[in-house]
Amino acid sequence: MTRILAIIAAAFLGIAGATASAADADRPQQLVNEARTTLDTLNKDNNIGPNLKNALIKSKGVLIVPSFVKGGFIVGGAGGSGVLLARLADGSWSAPAFITMGEASIGLQIGGSVSEFVFVINNEKALNAVIAKKVTFGADVELAAGPFGANIGAQTSMATGKDMWAFARSQGLFAGGALDGVYIEPRNDWNALYYGQKVDAKQITVVPTVGTLRDADELRTTLQRMSTAGAM
Repeated sequence: MTRILAIIAAAFLGIAGATASAADADRPQQLVNEARTTLDTLNKDNNIGPNLKNALIKSKGVLIVPSFVKGGFIVGGAGGSGVLLARLADGSWSAPAFITMGEASIGLQIGGSVSEFVFVINNEKALNAVIAKKVTFGADVELAAGPFGANIGAQTSMATGKDMWAFARSQGLFAGGALDGVYIEPRNDWNALYYGQKVDAKQITVVPTVGTLRDADELRTTLQRMSTAGAM
Protein backbone atom coordinates (compact mmCIF):
# COMPACT_ATOMS: atom_id res chain seq x y z
CA MET A 1 0.00 0.00 0.00
CA THR A 2 2.91 2.34 0.72
CA ARG A 3 4.16 1.85 -2.83
CA ILE A 4 0.71 2.63 -4.24
CA LEU A 5 0.46 5.85 -2.22
CA ALA A 6 3.92 6.88 -3.42
CA ILE A 7 2.86 6.35 -7.03
CA ILE A 8 -0.30 8.35 -6.43
CA ALA A 9 1.59 11.25 -4.88
CA ALA A 10 4.08 11.34 -7.75
CA ALA A 11 1.31 11.16 -10.33
CA PHE A 12 -0.61 14.07 -8.84
CA LEU A 13 2.55 16.15 -8.78
CA GLY A 14 2.85 15.34 -12.48
CA ILE A 15 -0.76 16.31 -13.13
CA ALA A 16 -0.30 19.62 -11.36
CA GLY A 17 2.71 20.32 -13.55
CA ALA A 18 1.14 19.14 -16.80
CA THR A 19 2.01 22.32 -18.68
CA ALA A 20 5.65 22.15 -17.67
CA SER A 21 5.96 18.45 -18.46
CA ALA A 22 4.71 19.07 -21.98
CA ALA A 23 8.10 20.65 -22.65
CA ASP A 24 9.65 17.19 -22.30
CA ALA A 25 9.76 15.99 -25.90
CA ASP A 26 10.19 12.35 -24.83
CA ARG A 27 7.01 12.07 -22.78
CA PRO A 28 4.49 11.70 -25.65
CA GLN A 29 6.53 8.88 -27.16
CA GLN A 30 6.78 7.21 -23.76
CA LEU A 31 3.00 7.36 -23.50
CA VAL A 32 2.60 5.76 -26.94
CA ASN A 33 4.95 2.95 -25.86
CA GLU A 34 3.07 2.50 -22.57
CA ALA A 35 -0.22 2.31 -24.47
CA ARG A 36 1.10 -0.62 -26.51
CA THR A 37 2.21 -2.34 -23.30
CA THR A 38 -1.26 -1.84 -21.80
CA LEU A 39 -2.86 -3.47 -24.86
CA ASP A 40 -0.50 -6.43 -24.51
CA THR A 41 -1.15 -6.73 -20.77
CA LEU A 42 -4.93 -6.74 -21.04
CA ASN A 43 -4.82 -9.03 -24.07
CA LYS A 44 -2.86 -11.64 -22.08
CA ASP A 45 -5.32 -11.52 -19.18
CA ASN A 46 -7.61 -14.53 -19.63
CA ASN A 47 -10.53 -12.68 -18.04
CA ILE A 48 -10.19 -9.67 -20.32
CA GLY A 49 -8.37 -10.52 -23.55
CA PRO A 50 -11.02 -12.54 -25.45
CA ASN A 51 -13.81 -10.03 -24.79
CA LEU A 52 -11.55 -7.08 -25.51
CA LYS A 53 -10.57 -8.50 -28.89
CA ASN A 54 -14.19 -9.20 -29.77
CA ALA A 55 -15.17 -5.66 -28.80
CA LEU A 56 -12.40 -4.20 -30.96
CA ILE A 57 -13.50 -6.01 -34.12
CA LYS A 58 -16.49 -3.70 -34.73
CA SER A 59 -15.18 -0.66 -32.90
CA LYS A 60 -14.96 2.87 -34.29
CA GLY A 61 -12.06 3.86 -32.07
CA VAL A 62 -10.08 3.08 -28.98
CA LEU A 63 -8.84 5.14 -26.06
CA ILE A 64 -5.90 3.74 -24.07
CA VAL A 65 -4.91 5.17 -20.67
CA PRO A 66 -1.85 3.31 -19.33
CA SER A 67 -1.94 4.86 -15.85
CA PHE A 68 -5.03 6.41 -14.27
CA VAL A 69 -4.33 7.36 -10.66
CA LYS A 70 -7.14 7.82 -8.18
CA GLY A 71 -6.80 8.80 -4.55
CA GLY A 72 -8.22 10.92 -1.80
CA PHE A 73 -9.72 11.20 1.64
CA ILE A 74 -13.29 12.60 1.50
CA VAL A 75 -12.25 14.93 -1.35
CA GLY A 76 -11.10 12.71 -4.18
CA GLY A 77 -9.26 13.29 -7.39
CA ALA A 78 -7.97 11.30 -10.32
CA GLY A 79 -5.95 11.82 -13.44
CA GLY A 80 -3.96 10.33 -16.27
CA SER A 81 -3.04 10.76 -19.92
CA GLY A 82 -3.75 8.53 -22.87
CA VAL A 83 -3.94 8.11 -26.62
CA LEU A 84 -6.91 7.97 -28.98
CA LEU A 85 -6.91 6.06 -32.29
CA ALA A 86 -9.75 5.86 -34.82
CA ARG A 87 -10.65 3.12 -37.28
CA LEU A 88 -10.04 4.32 -40.84
CA ALA A 89 -12.17 3.47 -43.88
CA ASP A 90 -9.80 0.69 -44.98
CA GLY A 91 -9.95 -1.00 -41.59
CA SER A 92 -6.53 0.18 -40.45
CA TRP A 93 -5.90 2.43 -37.46
CA SER A 94 -5.05 6.11 -37.41
CA ALA A 95 -2.07 7.74 -35.79
CA PRO A 96 -2.49 8.40 -32.06
CA ALA A 97 -3.90 11.66 -30.71
CA PHE A 98 -3.31 12.60 -27.08
CA ILE A 99 -5.94 13.07 -24.40
CA THR A 100 -6.11 13.74 -20.69
CA MET A 101 -8.50 12.02 -18.29
CA GLY A 102 -9.45 13.30 -14.86
CA GLU A 103 -11.97 13.63 -12.10
CA ALA A 104 -12.64 15.73 -9.04
CA SER A 105 -15.26 14.51 -6.59
CA ILE A 106 -16.52 14.86 -3.05
CA GLY A 107 -18.03 11.93 -1.22
CA LEU A 108 -17.37 8.98 1.04
CA GLN A 109 -14.10 7.67 -0.35
CA ILE A 110 -10.76 6.67 1.03
CA GLY A 111 -7.65 5.01 -0.35
CA GLY A 112 -6.00 5.00 -3.73
CA SER A 113 -5.58 2.98 -6.88
CA VAL A 114 -3.56 2.90 -10.08
CA SER A 115 -5.44 1.50 -13.08
CA GLU A 116 -4.76 0.91 -16.76
CA PHE A 117 -7.74 1.32 -19.07
CA VAL A 118 -8.74 0.47 -22.62
CA PHE A 119 -12.00 2.15 -23.70
CA VAL A 120 -13.55 0.70 -26.85
CA ILE A 121 -15.59 3.31 -28.74
CA ASN A 122 -18.63 1.71 -30.36
CA ASN A 123 -20.16 4.45 -32.50
CA GLU A 124 -19.28 7.58 -34.44
CA LYS A 125 -21.26 9.80 -32.08
CA ALA A 126 -19.00 8.92 -29.18
CA LEU A 127 -15.86 9.09 -31.31
CA ASN A 128 -16.72 12.55 -32.62
CA ALA A 129 -17.55 13.76 -29.10
CA VAL A 130 -14.22 12.59 -27.70
CA ILE A 131 -12.35 14.18 -30.59
CA ALA A 132 -14.09 17.53 -30.46
CA LYS A 133 -14.45 18.49 -26.83
CA LYS A 134 -14.28 17.64 -23.17
CA VAL A 135 -16.79 14.86 -22.46
CA THR A 136 -17.92 13.27 -19.21
CA PHE A 137 -18.81 9.61 -18.68
CA GLY A 138 -22.45 9.25 -17.70
CA ALA A 139 -23.38 12.68 -19.04
CA ASP A 140 -22.05 13.02 -22.60
CA VAL A 141 -21.33 9.37 -23.35
CA GLU A 142 -22.83 6.16 -21.96
CA LEU A 143 -20.25 3.76 -20.60
CA ALA A 144 -20.50 0.08 -19.73
CA ALA A 145 -17.84 -1.92 -17.93
CA GLY A 146 -16.30 -4.94 -19.54
CA PRO A 147 -14.38 -7.48 -17.44
CA PHE A 148 -12.46 -5.45 -14.87
CA GLY A 149 -9.49 -6.49 -12.81
CA ALA A 150 -9.58 -6.44 -9.02
CA ASN A 151 -10.79 -3.47 -6.97
CA ILE A 152 -12.75 -1.65 -9.69
CA GLY A 153 -16.27 -0.79 -8.52
CA ALA A 154 -18.37 -1.43 -11.61
CA GLN A 155 -20.53 -4.05 -13.26
CA THR A 156 -18.72 -6.96 -14.84
CA SER A 157 -20.98 -7.78 -17.76
CA MET A 158 -20.78 -6.13 -21.18
CA ALA A 159 -23.95 -4.28 -22.16
CA THR A 160 -25.27 -3.62 -25.64
CA GLY A 161 -26.26 -0.19 -26.85
CA LYS A 162 -23.56 1.68 -24.95
CA ASP A 163 -21.32 4.30 -26.54
CA MET A 164 -18.19 2.84 -24.98
CA TRP A 165 -17.01 -0.25 -23.16
CA ALA A 166 -14.28 -0.05 -20.52
CA PHE A 167 -11.70 -2.75 -19.79
CA ALA A 168 -9.22 -2.30 -16.95
CA ARG A 169 -6.73 -3.72 -14.50
CA SER A 170 -6.15 -2.08 -11.14
CA GLN A 171 -3.70 -2.11 -8.23
CA GLY A 172 -4.60 -0.76 -4.82
CA LEU A 173 -7.94 -0.08 -3.22
CA PHE A 174 -10.37 2.77 -3.73
CA ALA A 175 -13.59 2.67 -1.69
CA GLY A 176 -16.40 4.71 -3.21
CA GLY A 177 -16.65 6.53 -6.49
CA ALA A 178 -17.03 5.12 -10.00
CA LEU A 179 -16.33 6.09 -13.60
CA ASP A 180 -19.39 8.33 -13.87
CA GLY A 181 -18.14 11.89 -13.58
CA VAL A 182 -14.72 11.10 -15.05
CA TYR A 183 -13.94 13.33 -18.02
CA ILE A 184 -11.70 13.09 -21.06
CA GLU A 185 -10.54 15.92 -23.28
CA PRO A 186 -8.05 16.44 -26.12
CA ARG A 187 -4.49 17.39 -25.24
CA ASN A 188 -3.42 19.52 -28.18
CA ASP A 189 -0.17 20.68 -26.56
CA TRP A 190 1.11 17.10 -26.74
CA ASN A 191 -0.27 16.68 -30.26
CA ALA A 192 1.82 19.66 -31.38
CA LEU A 193 4.84 18.37 -29.49
CA TYR A 194 4.63 14.89 -31.05
CA TYR A 195 3.84 15.89 -34.64
CA GLY A 196 5.89 19.07 -34.78
CA GLN A 197 2.97 21.24 -35.84
CA LYS A 198 -0.28 22.67 -34.50
CA VAL A 199 -2.79 19.90 -35.08
CA ASP A 200 -5.96 18.70 -33.33
CA ALA A 201 -7.34 15.23 -32.66
CA LYS A 202 -9.67 15.29 -35.68
CA GLN A 203 -6.78 16.10 -38.04
CA ILE A 204 -4.83 13.18 -36.61
CA THR A 205 -7.57 10.55 -36.53
CA VAL A 206 -10.82 10.99 -38.47
CA VAL A 207 -9.59 13.32 -41.23
CA PRO A 208 -5.83 12.71 -41.20
CA THR A 209 -3.69 15.62 -42.30
CA VAL A 210 -0.51 14.32 -40.70
CA GLY A 211 1.48 11.27 -41.63
CA THR A 212 1.66 8.27 -39.32
CA LEU A 213 4.98 8.39 -37.49
CA ARG A 214 7.04 5.21 -37.52
CA ASP A 215 7.43 5.65 -33.76
CA ALA A 216 3.75 4.66 -33.40
CA ASP A 217 3.95 1.61 -35.69
CA GLU A 218 4.23 -0.94 -32.87
CA LEU A 219 1.09 0.41 -31.19
CA ARG A 220 -0.88 0.41 -34.45
CA THR A 221 0.36 -3.08 -35.38
CA THR A 222 -0.65 -4.49 -31.99
CA LEU A 223 -4.09 -2.89 -32.25
CA GLN A 224 -4.53 -4.13 -35.83
CA ARG A 225 -3.67 -7.69 -34.82
CA MET A 226 -6.10 -7.64 -31.89
CA SER A 227 -8.96 -6.03 -33.84
CA THR A 228 -8.85 -8.45 -36.78
CA ALA A 229 -8.65 -11.68 -34.78
CA GLY A 230 -11.53 -14.11 -35.21
CA ALA A 231 -14.46 -13.65 -32.85
CA MET A 232 -14.40 -15.92 -29.83
